[in-house]
Amino acid sequence: MTTTSDAAARVAPAKTHRATPGQTVGPFFAYGLEYPKQHEVVFPHSPGAIVLGGTVYDGVGAPIPDALIEIFGADADGSVPRARGAFRRDAHTFTGFGRAFTDDEGHFEFWTREPGGIQGRPGFFAAIVFARGLPDKLHTRIYVPGDDEALAADPLLSTLTTEERASLIATRTPDGGLRHDIRLQGEKETVFLAF
Repeated sequence: MTTTSDAAARVAPAKTHRATPGQTVGPFFAYGLEYPKQHEVVFPHSPGAIVLGGTVYDGVGAPIPDALIEIFGADADGSVPRARGAFRRDAHTFTGFGRAFTDDEGHFEFWTREPGGIQGRPGFFAAIVFARGLPDKLHTRIYVPGDDEALAADPLLSTLTTEERASLIATRTPDGGLRHDIRLQGEKETVFLAF
């Protein structure tokens, strides 16, 4: 039988220390996150390989030189990769996952395949942004341009304004690759998803 004095003894004491201030997710990403060929989701110049690149900008339009971008995308036929070993690049297995740091000009680049859409939906990359000053990572999408009908019917894109949709759709480069800039705040801010 529990007595009142037993219950009182189990009550936690009042806090006597101040809470530790929150930390941001950067800028020391290279320690423990970097691995060889991390930005090569496919072997460069292999059949179907394209370059997905862009720049990460802060709220005043300055490039962020020490951000980290992760992507995950379907294969060209829309199938989701199930291969294990995303951290081991063997020059032939498509894992769908890649990680790239921005350079001094805020630019990132991946060798990947263009994700195919399925069941009338457009192809896209799921993307995560890590950068100094962010209290948590940011989730977004990078949609493949071209199929206007599929883009207009997409469940996420169809709920956004024209300007918001534009912040999620990549542009085609002259060599067939994709370019997509990510703006953390301010004018033309990228749409981020809550998780």
